[in-house]
Amino acid sequence: MLMGDVVAAARALMAVPPAARARLMAAMLAEAEAAEAHRRISGRAHPDWGNGSLMAVAMARARVGEPELSDPAYRDCLIAVLEALGGGGRAVFSSRRSFRVKGDAYLV
Repeated sequence: MLMGDVVAAARALMAVPPAARARLMAAMLAEAEAAEAHRRISGRAHPDWGNGSLMAVAMARARVGEPELSDPAYRDCLIAVLEALGGGGRAVFSSRRSFRVKGDAYLV
């Protein structure tokens, strides 16, 4: 996972009402996992969700321009992304194949 993945996901979260953010975050993680599985099987990026990175699924959505870190709503979205990545033991893949985040363990 790269910081660009986190920022892209936070920008996508900012584009929806606060009540819809948890559902959107869960959908983006599921899509990234499905795209990674598709890429592993077919050797190609998923036609809708890209290469399996969180950035790819976030960039396929409406998103705001990157706000200043002084924006409390943006900080909340960044925190929401980081918390979603840190829990549940869910595998989340970046465009860098050698770097995967699984729960709190970072493997390179």
